[in-house]
Amino acid sequence: MSHTILLLQPGSRAETRTYSDYESVIECMEGVCKIYEAHLRRRNPDTPTITYDISQLFDFIDELTDLSCLVYQRSTNTYAPHNKDWIKEKIYVLLRGAAERSK
Repeated sequence: MSHTILLLQPGSRAETRTYSDYESVIECMEGVCKIYEAHLRRRNPDTPTITYDISQLFDFIDELTDLSCLVYQRSTNTYAPHNKDWIKEKIYVLLRGAAERSK
């Protein structure tokens, strides 16, 4: 479990910057998925069930002005930065594992 800070800037204006912190990288990746699901609910308020595939999630991530993570490294007592590609890789692993467990 590594404390993880998610830095998000959806729009071009600096005022859109936010951050969230999580107890682990996995919780953070689940948080990114929840952010996308909330985005879909806002765009489709009359749809009772939200479904999407991973390519749509990755397109959403790519459209964000900025998305990055800072992951705590116990060995150096510092936070290591990670970019969108790293986040997409971690989400892919998370969702692949969830799909395999649901079979």
